Amino acid sequence: MVKTKNRYQYPVKLGKNVKVTYDESPAHAGRLKDAVDFIVPVGTPITAADKGVVVDVKDDSDISGKSKSYDKYGNYIEIKHANEEYSIYEHIRKNGSLVKKGDKVLKGQVIGYSGNTGWIAHLGPHLHFDVHKYFGKEKEDYKTLKIIWE
Repeated sequence: MVKTKNRYQYPVKLGKNVKVTYDESPAHAGRLKDAVDFIVPVGTPITAADKGVVVDVKDDSDISGKSKSYDKYGNYIEIKHANEEYSIYEHIRKNGSLVKKGDKVLKGQVIGYSGNTGWIAHLGPHLHFDVHKYFGKEKEDYKTLKIIWE
């Protein structure tokens, strides 16, 4: 098991309306085995888990579904951090990003709002979060890391 070198803060404020799960999603297998889901209401503020630079944003979809075929409709924000680590915040709402590619962000800065887009399986609205490293040149050539939380 490979752990993060950086320390991350939770991307949503924990409280009675938030459930944290590592293993309920059918997507959390293989390269996504160390991902975490935060079951939160749509519109929950999402914060950057560490400082970095936004490398990708998609927030043009309002489509979701329970099968893997909906995966391509998921909105997300991806941030590059120190030590070649990347965090991703998935299932954000349509037009829910407050940042754009190239923006520098600070740890704790609100970057967007949770939604209900893409492959949500049986979980309903939630924020998928993971930290990963790329090992190849393709968009899917990455593996999640075990997150070290603050």
